[in-house]
Amino acid sequence: MAEPSYRKLAGIGLILLLIGVWAAFVATLAHVVGRWPILVQSAFYLFMGIVWIMPLKPLVRWIQTGSFRAEP
Repeated sequence: MAEPSYRKLAGIGLILLLIGVWAAFVATLAHVVGRWPILVQSAFYLFMGIVWIMPLKPLVRWIQTGSFRAEP
């Protein structure tokens, strides 16, 4: 079995950093969002819980291949 590359370690670190920064960003909005109706809050948090995943696709591709873009 081959040794893990530093790219994988860096990628995992970037994923964890992304999660932390995104969670902190959403948490800073809590005082504003907390005043909204509960159904609007639910939709907001559902949306924000899904949106952070979008940057992961190129990041995971980079971890696996070393390139952010898909090969044609």
